Amino acid sequence: MSNSEWNDAEANVLPEKVAKMADEGEIPEPTKRKRIVVVGLGMVGIAFIEKLMKLDVKRREYDIIVIGEEPHLAYNRVGLTSFFQHREVENLYLNPASWYASMPEGSLNYHLNTMVTSIDSEKKTVETSNGDTVPYDVLVLATGSDAVLPKHTPGHNAKGVFVYRTIEDLQKLIAFSSTKKGTSGAVVGGGLLGLEAAKAMMDLEEFSKVKLIERNRWVLSRQLDADAGNMVVEQVRALGLDVLLSKRVGRINTDEENNVCGVTFEDGETMDCSCICFAIGIKPRDELARKSGITCADRGGGIIIGKDLSTSAPDVYAIGECASWESQTYGLIAPGVEMADILAFNLTQAKAHSPRSFKQPDLSTKLKLLGVEVASFGDFFADRDGPKNMPSRRHAAKKEGTTEAQETVKGLTEGPPPSPVKALTYKDPFQQVYKKYLFTMDGKYLLGGMMIGDTKDYVKLVPLVKNQKQLEISPSELIIGAKKGDDEGADDLEDDTQVCSCHNVLKGDIANAVKDGTCKSIGDVKSCTKAGTGCGGCMPLVQTIFNKAMQSMGQEVKNNLCPHFDYSRADLFNIIYVKKIKSFEEIMKQCGKEPESLGCEACKPTIGSILASLYNQHIIDKERRGLQDTNDRFLANIQRNGTFSVIPRVSGGEITADKLIVIGTVAKKYGLYCKITGGQRIDLFGARKHDLPKIWQELIDGGMESGHAYAKSLRTVKTCVGTTWCRFGIGDSVGMGVRLEERYKSIRSPHKIKGGVSGCVRECAEAQNKDFGLIATEKGYNIFVGGNGGAKPRHSELLAKDVPPDDVVTILDRYLSFYIRTADKLMRTARWVENLPGGIKYLREVILEDKLGICADLEQQMEDLVGSFFCEWTEVLKSPERLKLFSQFGNTDENVDSMDKVEDRGQERPAYWPKDSVTEDFRGTQWSELTWQPLAKSEQFTDAPTGSSLAVKRGDTQLAIFKVKGQYYATQQMCPHKRAFVLSDGLIGDDMKTDKLWVSCPYHKRNYELKGADAGKCGNDESVNIATFPVEARDDGMVYVKLPPVQELDGVLGTEKWKIRKEETEEHSPFEALDEKLKKMKGRKSMQASHLPNGLGEKAKADAILAGAERGANGMDW
Repeated sequence: MSNSEWNDAEANVLPEKVAKMADEGEIPEPTKRKRIVVVGLGMVGIAFIEKLMKLDVKRREYDIIVIGEEPHLAYNRVGLTSFFQHREVENLYLNPASWYASMPEGSLNYHLNTMVTSIDSEKKTVETSNGDTVPYDVLVLATGSDAVLPKHTPGHNAKGVFVYRTIEDLQKLIAFSSTKKGTSGAVVGGGLLGLEAAKAMMDLEEFSKVKLIERNRWVLSRQLDADAGNMVVEQVRALGLDVLLSKRVGRINTDEENNVCGVTFEDGETMDCSCICFAIGIKPRDELARKSGITCADRGGGIIIGKDLSTSAPDVYAIGECASWESQTYGLIAPGVEMADILAFNLTQAKAHSPRSFKQPDLSTKLKLLGVEVASFGDFFADRDGPKNMPSRRHAAKKEGTTEAQETVKGLTEGPPPSPVKALTYKDPFQQVYKKYLFTMDGKYLLGGMMIGDTKDYVKLVPLVKNQKQLEISPSELIIGAKKGDDEGADDLEDDTQVCSCHNVLKGDIANAVKDGTCKSIGDVKSCTKAGTGCGGCMPLVQTIFNKAMQSMGQEVKNNLCPHFDYSRADLFNIIYVKKIKSFEEIMKQCGKEPESLGCEACKPTIGSILASLYNQHIIDKERRGLQDTNDRFLANIQRNGTFSVIPRVSGGEITADKLIVIGTVAKKYGLYCKITGGQRIDLFGARKHDLPKIWQELIDGGMESGHAYAKSLRTVKTCVGTTWCRFGIGDSVGMGVRLEERYKSIRSPHKIKGGVSGCVRECAEAQNKDFGLIATEKGYNIFVGGNGGAKPRHSELLAKDVPPDDVVTILDRYLSFYIRTADKLMRTARWVENLPGGIKYLREVILEDKLGICADLEQQMEDLVGSFFCEWTEVLKSPERLKLFSQFGNTDENVDSMDKVEDRGQERPAYWPKDSVTEDFRGTQWSELTWQPLAKSEQFTDAPTGSSLAVKRGDTQLAIFKVKGQYYATQQMCPHKRAFVLSDGLIGDDMKTDKLWVSCPYHKRNYELKGADAGKCGNDESVNIATFPVEARDDGMVYVKLPPVQELDGVLGTEKWKIRKEETEEHSPFEALDEKLKKMKGRKSMQASHLPNGLGEKAKADAILAGAERGANGMDW
């Protein structure tokens, strides 16, 4: 079954789906739910959980408890080799910890480092090594397999003998190898796992030589014949791997301290080595089932299962490598995922559907081992072992008079009949390409085959075998006509062609997800379908299918900025950069579709950001202010009640006690709500617009500056204390973090940027989920890029390893400049890296190897940008003209609140928003009479090409006046969507073809028409509208608005009428039940009280300090 056959989102977007369903009350809460206990949190175990959660999210029939023996969450065992590069277990996690926590309450619990010791199938319980008894309704055994260690071989328990199976195995191998530098390492086993292990040992760069020992005459003997296997041997030897064939280890030689010093082969030859890694196969982990009385296979092992995956015990199932189906166990991930899929389906969907059965799995594999492309598919040994299944077709009748007995006698006397298979072989020793395809005798059906070097046709051939489809071409054409250049030829693939074997994703799944609008980028395809998130080998084909699907819809695969431009953000950036254009007006004339257009809420902030990234001029000056969203327009973050939050810079999270005192006194003086941010700085909420300059004045006077929290720019560089204080620290993470934040502060980019620096591999600064992150090593820093938290978390990827501190800035300069140049609008670095052609590999080539020859230019670009730094707050304070912008109204010094305040945990916050929008027909209001009222001066407006605006007050009503291309427009100030009085701060947009002009609400982008018959209508939300009024400028220098009498106007639009009252939205606390529980918990106190018997508590203590008379003393001696 395909992962996306069901319309539910895939497992990795389940958190968003669950949150949305919870908000909409769609998650059912039945009184009784069955409990599924899953034993084993490996790749198959988590695949089952993901699939069951996806199918059960709307039903909520089950709660899952998963018990894992390892100390880690489920990780990608297929990608185990990459651990040698990044050494971070979390990089291999299939889902982050937040994924597990985001499921509906009680639906998923996990226990790590816990072994299940017994099963009582009668009582339906399992016992754990912790002594816990866990009851179940359904038990799923996904215990996997162990690596085989030949305990009959003398010396198998010596120091330096390893297996290659788990993270712990790898960690032990890494630690040991560091003590054996310059010696020889050996891998026993030339199968898939053996070649992976050999590559890993070579990647360690500790051993002077790595040797592979294989008992057969060629490697990969389970997938390839002698010709193909020997071609692989030639290629891996050329890469530096020493391969010994037809060798069996008879003894492991040791010294007096039981350290490995070599091996003696069964033929008597010896070989020196200090380390041996066995990769000679796996054995199913069935010991738990055996001792619990569940039937297991005697030969080969494994828990015996039926076609429904059930075991001999009721309500107990087994899936993955531990399961034995028809006397076979499977060591590949694909059959295990198929079992997980079937079981999840049967447990959730079989009430309405026929249950699914497990059938002979497809063991086709396509891998890249030590840089060599290898694939085998279908019945690839049909010529050697005889075909397992022949295509069903009409056979000729037996010759008349021939009996079964006669056929048997003939077989005994003349030997077995020749194999009913013909092989077609292609071998190119110069290009190291080998292909062998196996056909029926008449050449009408393909049975299987193998490939080395060129595996592009793999995805086309597998369906021909699986579907037993009769060929419409001669067999030779499958080889001769196979190569199609760089295009993987998605056109001639059927929709049911499996593209991603790791997650069983079909071509049709990808194409349909693109055509129905679910996926609009290659990153979306990976998130929605999981294609390309396993081994990654299918990504070129996935990209081709995506491009073809977009083209079939008449869409080019391009990212135009908005309807006003035929360019993407990256295209526009380069045009502006090359032509040195410095104004919006010139950009529109040279690059826009309509030279005189105003642009819109999509392109204006992007152009503002590009100009800031190139020239870094003050963003609120007349020429640029109309390009900015509200946050940038007022250099602070607008909040729900129209006030702002202020965040001063705290570089690297390091702050002195003196600056804390300054921040505290400012917060006390202006009644600001305080909150520590996730980026290690202090957020001050509730600042009124007119108070912003005064707050900045005090902070700047105290040695602080703008933190640019309002901008799409560098936010913070989070640090741990590193060697400054920590006993485990290797690098000075604070020192590095402070320097990086000081360098890159204020630079504008396509989206916000966050950094992190950790002083050691303990990673306390969480540097690997940042846009750029550094982790100290003994040789310098490992630099990671392209990570982020948020709605779509992504671990960063290693860009450069062991970088000396002096070289860090150079690499980051290039990386950030390249991102600023080439990313799409509002694209985080995570999505940007995913969408780069070739991903992180390409980025390394550009940044580290200067593949494009632009590194010097990138460095200079950043040098120019950081050299233009200024504090935007300080420059406002120096300019009377800029200070005029920070008033609530243009015609009065009055200030009005539009939302009640609520005291919460000792601080004041705004009341919650009402659930419903205001749907009154403001634009259709019939006024009794209208008279002209002077409300503003003409000089308060500019003739900027982006338009200008002003908020004014008449009686208790707030109004917005706009000037666009010499014409004035007036509307109510309140956006009915959230009753927010903010429209004068919205961006103005137009469509010259339809003669439309609109203002976009800065909160949630409701676009209101400003002129014509539709004036007041909302173009993207029919439920809301606004009132508009005639307006004109006169010769006396005033701007007049035609309004009804004050009392009538206030009755419809007055602030007091629409002010959000706490009685309206605060009737019940969302935490009532939780607060009752907390009150009963021992040792709790109120948030502001002291634990001390005579303690002053928060407020009294602070007041005493500020009064200079703490406890009767003469103030504090600082």
